Amino acid sequence: MRAHLDLLAGGACAVLSALLVLAISSPALAEEDESADTPDGERIERVEAKVDALADEVGRLESIFAVPEELAFESFSGLGPAASKVYKRESGLSIGGYGEVLLRTFHGQGDDDQNDVFDALRAVLYVGYKFNDKWVFNSELEFEHAGTGGGGSVSTEFLTIDYLHRDELNFRAGVLLLPMGFVNEIHEPNFFYGAQRPEVERRIMPSTWRENGAGIFGTIADRVSYRFYVVNGLDGAGFDSSGLRGGRQKASRALSDDFAFVGRVDVDVTDGLLVGGSVYAGQSGQEQRADTGAFAGELLPDLMTHIYEIHAQYKGYGFSFRGLWSEAFVDEAGAHNRILGSGLASRMQGWYVEGGYDILPLFCETKATLEPFFRFEQWDTQHETPDGVIRDNTQDVNLYVAGLHFRPIPQVVFKVDYRHFDQRGGSRAHEAQALVGYVF
Repeated sequence: MRAHLDLLAGGACAVLSALLVLAISSPALAEEDESADTPDGERIERVEAKVDALADEVGRLESIFAVPEELAFESFSGLGPAASKVYKRESGLSIGGYGEVLLRTFHGQGDDDQNDVFDALRAVLYVGYKFNDKWVFNSELEFEHAGTGGGGSVSTEFLTIDYLHRDELNFRAGVLLLPMGFVNEIHEPNFFYGAQRPEVERRIMPSTWRENGAGIFGTIADRVSYRFYVVNGLDGAGFDSSGLRGGRQKASRALSDDFAFVGRVDVDVTDGLLVGGSVYAGQSGQEQRADTGAFAGELLPDLMTHIYEIHAQYKGYGFSFRGLWSEAFVDEAGAHNRILGSGLASRMQGWYVEGGYDILPLFCETKATLEPFFRFEQWDTQHETPDGVIRDNTQDVNLYVAGLHFRPIPQVVFKVDYRHFDQRGGSRAHEAQALVGYVF
């Protein structure tokens, strides 16, 4: 694809350059015919000025249309490193992306009920355009499960217009990734451990999470970064015993009778050490009425929803550590259950810690990395239930994940891991996984 784009860009530049040559040279020839007595030195100066103008225009066209070579993998405003490429350009088009192919097998009790799966999990294309040093368009287009025919989908994961005012204060509007946790914004496979994203960030927050909205972001004194957005609220009709994930509206014809606030602050305490937190608050009832059952036509409660998380990360000397704690609270969960029979809890809780170490420098000098890692997760989407709700103990889970994270080059990653589930209610098959991923 990149070769085609480069060829297209080169062809466009060639055509436009040829037109410019004709436009410049034709008047020049006419002028020479009409001014035969013009001194040679003056003629040469005029030709040189026109050649310089032509060279400048060709250079400008190349900078606009050419797809850039890989830039340093650095995050901007919380986005994934590949999604941040457009901000490093002076102007023009930027293309990036990532992808994952996953093999999952099931083992232990209950594995006879599960089919092993080999899945083209996702292929993502980032397309951005920097109009000038102030205005930037950026987007993420995701193709899941190799197409829509087999249950896959095509989604706009984010789509934003940014106005870059200054480091301390910038503006953003469009389809926004909510700035909560580690992986909701940075979910490129090269930059987190495990073939699967942490379950706590899926069950409590619920990643990947995008909504329509607008807000501000910036960095203060090169150490404190923030993002504050107003977005459409969740759709509470989708809440159930498994949590809030069914309430995501994904920016598609989103109900917007209720709005929410989400904010995040991170502090670079010292080299390699980051601490921060985020909070979400808003009503989720969306002025809806139950459409089925004994309570059809009854107005859903307001469902004031709060989610917060705190996190810390350290990277240095070959080590990488992360820790995160998250809780969610839903007011009037009892009324929601009475109307919809949802089993919704009033309080949900989850946390995880993980660590890894790059062992290759112990044996050789290389830019490749090989990191054994371990993660422990605990989540319970039924941590506290209102009167009348029978607790679903299958939602109280401990998860142990151990694996290897190998990057032969920064843009390519191979992962293998084993996921051991300890479920309070009932049992669940364990999983062995292998994944190949890329980012550019």
